[in-house]
Amino acid sequence: MAKQLTVGIAGLGAIGLHLARALDQGVDGLKLVAVSAKDQAKAAANIAGFKDRPAIVGLAELAEHADIVVEAAPAAVFEQVATAAIARGRIFVPSSVGALLPRMHLVEEAKRTGARIIVPTGALLGLDAVRAAAEGTVSTVTIETRKPPGGLVGAPYLEVNKIDLTAVDKPMRVFVGNAFDAAQGFPANVNVAAALALAGIGPERTMVEIWADPGVTRNTHTIRVESEEVRLTMTIENVPSLENPRTGKITPLSILACLRGLTSTLKVGS
Repeated sequence: MAKQLTVGIAGLGAIGLHLARALDQGVDGLKLVAVSAKDQAKAAANIAGFKDRPAIVGLAELAEHADIVVEAAPAAVFEQVATAAIARGRIFVPSSVGALLPRMHLVEEAKRTGARIIVPTGALLGLDAVRAAAEGTVSTVTIETRKPPGGLVGAPYLEVNKIDLTAVDKPMRVFVGNAFDAAQGFPANVNVAAALALAGIGPERTMVEIWADPGVTRNTHTIRVESEEVRLTMTIENVPSLENPRTGKITPLSILACLRGLTSTLKVGS
């Protein structure tokens, strides 16, 4: 029988709570042992009905309890969670992938400590194909993201550039640039672009367009890859989370699938 891996989750919001509930229902080879949240009283209420209640601990303490640390918290606390997990040599699974791009020194630190950083597919598709293409010669990778205007409100890029989306009545392109700049300007919205960049040709060469589109009800991402070996065009339409419209409902499911892959006897996909 495969060794059981313990899991700690940072954040019990739209992603973390769904993941915690799924793990509490039972997943072979995985056991939820600890969670962390800003509002500990609310966290305690959220897990009160769990079959096997995890400990509620501080962000940096998750790595003391769990083999796998899942970051599902606001990007502002990313480094606190990541640094502790990597220092302890844990498996670190980030959902705020955009926060990893300016902190690639963490990858070097993980090499030193024996930690692993595993980026889940999240609200995207086709990362296996992009990774395969990147083993060859890729000329361009682009991602076009379209979201209802409400799903972009509050992004630092919009505030700095005084872009008001309250009266948008037709599709409006609000950003074009590379994935590194997109992650800085839209930290809650373009983790998909960061994951794509890491899977492919890097954040400086991966180009991003972001549209506020009142005509869509789903967060829509279209990826285009041109290489010597293949041409890819892929589109995914994600239903926004009720708790947080910036996040798709598929995101916690993707992280759960990623965790299953760490213990499964049969793993499909590269």
